[in-house]
Amino acid sequence: VQLQAFGGGLVQAGGSLTLSCVASGRIFKIGTMTWYRQAPGKQREMVAAITSDGSTIYGDSVKGRFTISRDNAKNTVILQMNSLKPEDTGVYYCNAAINTGSSLGGYWGQGTQVTVSS
Repeated sequence: VQLQAFGGGLVQAGGSLTLSCVASGRIFKIGTMTWYRQAPGKQREMVAAITSDGSTIYGDSVKGRFTISRDNAKNTVILQMNSLKPEDTGVYYCNAAINTGSSLGGYWGQGTQVTVSS
């Protein structure tokens, strides 16, 4: 099983970016999918999560600006980021709870860099 993240880049403050993360491999079912981020010198923090039935939760710092969604048919989770701020800069990682049919585990993507300039 692999998770691959796409969509990072450089954007000015106030701009938008869309991140996507695709799971591939031997997948029976995907549970909660989560985006985390890690800024230089800081701990990794949860940005947003979405359950298999579509319930969502957001970190306080991104509420009202970011939207998480998923396409179960494509094993994809998407993070729409609007009104970006310099403090949103960091490496964004996706995580998914995946049932392969023979095991259940948490899987991580490789991370994608988001840089917001002031």
